[in-house]
Amino acid sequence: MSALQSIGIFGGSFDPVHNGHLLVARAALEELSLDRLFIVPAARSPFKPEQQPAAADVRLRLLRLAFAAENRCELDTQELDRDGVSYSIDTLDEYANRYPKVKLHYLIGADHVPTLPQWREAKRLAKLATFVVVPRPGQEVAEFPEPFRGQALQGWPFEVSSSAIRQRLALGQAIDGLVPPAVAESLQNDNPYEGAQ
Repeated sequence: MSALQSIGIFGGSFDPVHNGHLLVARAALEELSLDRLFIVPAARSPFKPEQQPAAADVRLRLLRLAFAAENRCELDTQELDRDGVSYSIDTLDEYANRYPKVKLHYLIGADHVPTLPQWREAKRLAKLATFVVVPRPGQEVAEFPEPFRGQALQGWPFEVSSSAIRQRLALGQAIDGLVPPAVAESLQNDNPYEGAQ
């Protein structure tokens, strides 16, 4: 395999992974001409400190099922291995050290763009990667605040959220069409969200 020139980092709680995540991954691979896209599940999001996600092994099992056919996608457990709150600077430092000559693209939700200057070590963070915005359907993408630079995915916006899926699973409702079939089957057999509200 030739040396990597351009990689993407797609972080999130993935609690649980859904079809919107797969569409984002495909859009990123195509539009950014990525050699590889790393899927990085967070131990705990700094944006949702009160939210305790499903167990890491559950989220990893579902991610493996969801991305099994995507050979340019690779699961990276570094944030789960570090545990605690997952900060972007730690993750990007790891990639910059591991791939010093590779162009890094860091995927973020459109709602995070205005808050970038408040992120931990924001100035250094801005130098490490090009930020790629994942827009929600019908949502305008804000201008990148200095010194951040980036672009928005055109992609296939798909209006679905992990919280809505968790709610449906808690109520025992169907999630067909919202998650990949293998993920739906796994959750049907072993539902960690059942009865949770």
